[in-house]
Amino acid sequence: MAPHSRSSCRPLALLLALALGTSLAAPAVVAASATAASGGIVVNEVDTATDWVELTNTSAVPIDVGGYVLKDNDDAHAFAVPTGTVVAPGGFVAVDVDVTGGFGLGKADSIRVFTTDAATLVDEYSWTAHPAPTTYGRCPDGTGAFALTAAATKGGANQCAATPTPTPTVSPSPTPTTTAAPITGVVINEVESNGDDTDWVELFNTTGADIDLSGARFRDNDATRTPYALPTGSIVPAHGFFVIDQQTATQSGFDFGLGNPDAANLFAADGTTVIASYGWSDHAAVTYGRCPDGTGDLRVTTASTKGAANDCSLPVRINEVESSGGTPGDWIELVNTGTTAVDLTGLVVTDSDATHRYEIPAGTTLAPAAFAVLHEAEFGFGLGSADSVRVLSGESVVDEYSWTAHAAVTYGRCPDGTGAFAVTSQSTPGAANLCDGVLAAQPWPGGSTVETLDSETQFAGDLSGVDADGDELWAVDNGAGVLHRLHLDGTPVSGWTGGKTLRYTDDAGAVDAEGVTVTDAGAAGGVYVSSERNNAASSISRPAVLRYDVSGTGTELTATAEWNLAPDFPGLGANQGLEGITWIPDAWLVAAGFVDQRTNTAYDPSGLPGHGGGLFFVGVEGTASVYAYALSADGTFARIASIATDFALVADVQFDAERSVLWVACDEACDGRIATYDVDAAGTFAATALYARPSGMGNIANEGFAIAPQAQCVDGRKATYYADDADTDGFSLRRGSIDCTVPAEQPGDGGSDGGSDGGSDGGSDGGSGSGGGSDGGSDAGTGGEGTGLPGTGDDPQPVDESLLSDADRGGLTGPAAAHPGERIEFDLGSTWAGRTLRVWMHSEPQLLATLTADADGRFAVTIPADAPAGEHRIVVTDLEGNLVGWTDLTVTAQELAATGSSQSLVGVVALGGGMLLLGALAVMARRRIRSA
Repeated sequence: MAPHSRSSCRPLALLLALALGTSLAAPAVVAASATAASGGIVVNEVDTATDWVELTNTSAVPIDVGGYVLKDNDDAHAFAVPTGTVVAPGGFVAVDVDVTGGFGLGKADSIRVFTTDAATLVDEYSWTAHPAPTTYGRCPDGTGAFALTAAATKGGANQCAATPTPTPTVSPSPTPTTTAAPITGVVINEVESNGDDTDWVELFNTTGADIDLSGARFRDNDATRTPYALPTGSIVPAHGFFVIDQQTATQSGFDFGLGNPDAANLFAADGTTVIASYGWSDHAAVTYGRCPDGTGDLRVTTASTKGAANDCSLPVRINEVESSGGTPGDWIELVNTGTTAVDLTGLVVTDSDATHRYEIPAGTTLAPAAFAVLHEAEFGFGLGSADSVRVLSGESVVDEYSWTAHAAVTYGRCPDGTGAFAVTSQSTPGAANLCDGVLAAQPWPGGSTVETLDSETQFAGDLSGVDADGDELWAVDNGAGVLHRLHLDGTPVSGWTGGKTLRYTDDAGAVDAEGVTVTDAGAAGGVYVSSERNNAASSISRPAVLRYDVSGTGTELTATAEWNLAPDFPGLGANQGLEGITWIPDAWLVAAGFVDQRTNTAYDPSGLPGHGGGLFFVGVEGTASVYAYALSADGTFARIASIATDFALVADVQFDAERSVLWVACDEACDGRIATYDVDAAGTFAATALYARPSGMGNIANEGFAIAPQAQCVDGRKATYYADDADTDGFSLRRGSIDCTVPAEQPGDGGSDGGSDGGSDGGSDGGSGSGGGSDGGSDAGTGGEGTGLPGTGDDPQPVDESLLSDADRGGLTGPAAAHPGERIEFDLGSTWAGRTLRVWMHSEPQLLATLTADADGRFAVTIPADAPAGEHRIVVTDLEGNLVGWTDLTVTAQELAATGSSQSLVGVVALGGGMLLLGALAVMARRRIRSA
């Protein structure tokens, strides 16, 4: 995403303001008040970066504030103003509070001023977010409300964002000047500050006549910035819209981004007379827009409507409809497509008969991405074979759907909330829809708990990519263009505190670093960073991969190579480029049957000299696709393949050697979901499973995702890492967990039958093609005929042996016997196609794998090499710990191969060269891959 300032947390008051549609004028303030005891002394400016407080005197006489006591929101934190400190009338005094005996100012904190008795309150001010990169200050000084300033002015008059100090001018003669009539009737109507393509500001003309804004000046909250002059012919039509758009490679516009927090300011041609302005403290989840257009307060919109009437409708959609009865009758499912809870109170549901009206009761709320099911017993009428459903707010239609015949199952949106209606493959009231050809989100195959690793001040707020490399992490910040080297607990490696600034090969510019990875050579082979643009020229797309030598000790790193992929992406927005990057070795791709889409033949790395033994897979935000590239040492590149996804955007990519899959991650735009992809029978990467984010983590802006290597597996789990670009609640780096698996049989390793293509069972648990099952996953955990012990949470548990009765075998079939270390295949039937399962071996229960059954309900596991000979059981559970099925297995002692004759030995020697090559390929395929 685009680089922006450090994001603030959203307090409850702010979330309520968003839900109720109230104004979000900057800054996010809890309270600011002066008391009767002030005597003229008030808090005038606060800096939470270097921790100082400025006082001003609004009276006509000097005031001695020596001995006055300053406190933050903790009464135990108190600091006395030095003796002899006097504030002159209209003067300013700045007091440093983060000194010996003082205290620091936090992200959500207060400053309170007391007289010398430390009990009589003089003035106070509270805030909920760091105001970086500026301060909070009164505008005008001493008497105005607090706002984000344009720049810190310690000990001096405040520089207010929307009311810049005019530049003094000297008239060459006493000749009177003519002042142009002020422009009125233009308001800021909608703001996009975190655009995937461009940032923009929409104006609205509230009058009945056209308004000419030619020559008007536009800028953000940086008063030192040269404003953008609107070109001749900038006309806002009567009761119409006009968009001030960010500059791109193909259009002119303002050449700066809108940050977080920031403001939009429109001035007359003199550059000082304010026409319209609006400030905000957080990026809007969609946009900020007036409801109704031109006159209403600015609030978070339901949809972006650049240059058109704002969409402030409730983000509630009809998601699934059952009209043919059954138990317990007809029903209607609603879904919240927004980012905050919605109050459904008073919404009316009706069918094609206007007399059938059901009003949703008071106090009914719907959380983001949540479902609400209304049953026939509640709304009191049935749905016919040719009927409709409408949801009304007053007499305004929120959403509606009509049909001409009962569905074979139900009618549902695919995907949920946003897709077109289709006949579903399974009825899922209160859960994600299941549609043919659409993967349903399964529960995360790991722990539900996610912990923060960083302190509130460790990162600048734009952490965008992360990669696990052995016992270290690499992470990149897109705003500051910084590479971080961290221990697995998130603390900096020695010499890397604060990270190192990234430069282009010419030692210039500011790299918008979005993703990071290393090859199988590790950091010694170079760290590779994906980028969207040069932040010093933020309006120009520069989708590039850069390589860095990280062995030096300096605080800056200059790229040793750059591959600018811009020729492959004409028209790509400057903020739509390379978000994620990972590396996959040639040996794996060849063995998997990967196809080179340039020739539509099997991928042959020998035709790509100097490309380094593997391909780089980059996720492009603007196209929501992944692309495989060969990057040659001479700076040239070749696109080998394209992989389309069903996501709104691609935030990161990660190759997982243990599971033998490619992970593709989306951010909050997709509710934090992550999908796995594997090479299918046609040689292309196809989706095999879709997973919801861990239930203990909110829907936050995770633009980076990484999985720890198998060596970090402890008690059946290893770490996952998430980089949050929005710095939610002041934190950017989080750690979760995922179930460990027995490393997947690498493509071409043979399997139990030694086949060169993986055998009949090779790789079936890594997703053998695009199958995954049309109905796989969202209801995982509800199946299985037997009962089992709970196995959810962070500690999966096997079922009790006493529950393994013959009646609960569940249709699991497989070999009757196997050797230690042998990989064998089992079959559950198509009912379990695409479902995520846990496979255990009893009698001493141990978890063999957490895996996804293929399109036919089959999967493969490897018997532990140390498994004792004798009778065992293979037991399958779902992610909830419910018994799915079990079968007997006899582990037999491994037999030694018979000694060959001298003739056989000659044959082995003759084949030595070929076996050496195969051995090298196998080692490369099994080598741990470190990727983003």
